[in-house]
Amino acid sequence: MMLKTTLAAACATLFASAAFAQVPAGYPADYQKIIDGAKKEGKLVIYGATDSKATQPLIKDFNAQFPGITVEYNDMNSTEVYNRFISEVAAGGNTADAMWSSAMDLQMRLASDGYALKYKSVETAKIPGWAVWDDQAYGTTFEPAAIVYNKRLVDAKEVPQTHSDFAKLITQPKFKDKVTTYDIEKSGVGFMFMTQDARENPKFLELENAFGEAKVRVQSSTGTMMERISSGENLIGYNVLGSYALVRAKADPSIGVVLPKDYTLILSRVLFINKAAKNVNAAKLWLDYMLSHRGQTIIANDSKLFAIRADVTGETTSADLIKMIGKDNVKPVPVHPIVLQFLGPAKRMAFLKQWKETAGKK
Repeated sequence: MMLKTTLAAACATLFASAAFAQVPAGYPADYQKIIDGAKKEGKLVIYGATDSKATQPLIKDFNAQFPGITVEYNDMNSTEVYNRFISEVAAGGNTADAMWSSAMDLQMRLASDGYALKYKSVETAKIPGWAVWDDQAYGTTFEPAAIVYNKRLVDAKEVPQTHSDFAKLITQPKFKDKVTTYDIEKSGVGFMFMTQDARENPKFLELENAFGEAKVRVQSSTGTMMERISSGENLIGYNVLGSYALVRAKADPSIGVVLPKDYTLILSRVLFINKAAKNVNAAKLWLDYMLSHRGQTIIANDSKLFAIRADVTGETTSADLIKMIGKDNVKPVPVHPIVLQFLGPAKRMAFLKQWKETAGKK
């Protein structure tokens, strides 16, 4: 009886181990070492600028594939993600194993300053070349910057289809004090979108002046902007994260969304592993999972953040978005140090100074 019990226990342990330790199809056999290492660590700490509601389906499915790893997800705005990580590293305390943020420039600053682990994901070949930098920083989503408006209060004929249309529209008296966008001093993603606009839009100064004439109201989050547009407190919003806006529009009849036809900026939430990660194997599992067909399918159908992989089908995919906007009008922000152009103190101050003198004038 004792022998049977011992054998049963051994089999149960073996079964549990096997259930956890299954190497995903198509992965090399030695990937088992990463899985075993992650199981031993038993924890993963992520700092992210993605709403917990959108992240939970990913964590739940990750746990189903790799049970036994407790995922601690810390939801912050993009500037907080950066500042908290930097301060904790400087203090020598515990910090994140993985960093996942929509502020691509702040993520690239950390990666290019040497905080990211060099790790070639098994899934690298399945994502666009512009979405990977030096096997350190990886784009995980394909999200458009949108114009969002109140369908009850903005006439269909008024709805702008291009950036120039938007700039002309908001100078009308009806839109004074009724236009919103990110507070680019406080929002990392807002600053990045606006600096990318400055690179892409030859009439950017006209746009800034139009914001000034409209007495633009700035916010630090997408959620606040959409609440104010939905209520009618604001009529229209600029550079709103399209992934969140399109989901909101399905449930809220007051919300309309435009993806500009002259060009649409595409953001990709950048993920990297902390070079000094305490739970490095768990972080590698998470990175590979996020880029895998399975993880990207969750991103497209449950998180609704637009899958970056071209071979994924679902509600929100890069393939569908490219068809909708047109290949030539899609302008992805590259996962590359080139996005750091405006982050140097002198350039950042100069950009903010011009913004305050034009768009920020009251």
